Amino acid sequence: MAHPARPQLLYAGLRRLDFHEAFRLQERLRDACIASQGRPNYLLLVEHPPTVTVGRKGSRADVLVSDEKLSELGVCLIETNRGGEVTYHGPGQLVVYPIVNLAQRGCDLHRYLRDLERWLVGLCRSYNVAAHAGPPHTGVWVGERKIASIGIAVRRWVSYHGVAFNVATDLSQFDLIVPCGLPGMTVTSLARELGTAPDLEEVAERAAGLFAEEFAMRLERVPAEAVETA
Repeated sequence: MAHPARPQLLYAGLRRLDFHEAFRLQERLRDACIASQGRPNYLLLVEHPPTVTVGRKGSRADVLVSDEKLSELGVCLIETNRGGEVTYHGPGQLVVYPIVNLAQRGCDLHRYLRDLERWLVGLCRSYNVAAHAGPPHTGVWVGERKIASIGIAVRRWVSYHGVAFNVATDLSQFDLIVPCGLPGMTVTSLARELGTAPDLEEVAERAAGLFAEEFAMRLERVPAEAVETA
């Protein structure tokens, strides 16, 4: 018996976009994915300028400095509709936004979150960093140090928003917030765990390949214009 073809997953490599630009692009791709019923799906690989985001469960009280201080430091503060609480994005961090038709995977949000964690654990282990998921909290840790945060949204069973994975991030910036609403939590990065900073573009390419494997999709690199005009 012939097996069905794997769903197509398009990506354009690592891009440097501010949060609002990336969100507008996600919305367009999400709507295109809904209209096409996941033919294709998309994977956005992004590096953001310094930005603090507050998710649906987040509180402004978990941002530990004033708006004026953030502005002085060159850090944007944005309220967003993703799940989760408060986190930081910035240079050296890989942000991955999967625009994926979850109807192809049983319309199961819990399964999707666990699959994202398993993919990130595999990405860490591909660099010989022993990571694990950390129930009851969503995300990925190395020991007691958090290396990746997850905050998603879904519309008509198509996912958007996604994950933030610390590669060579300036970890001192997390002192501006209570990360993920967990006071006293320590944040880490690949660079800290390895003692050297991997190339962010190489990590992005590896992350895309492992994502396609984990989610049983057919990865296809396309020009940026093909994504922007979807």
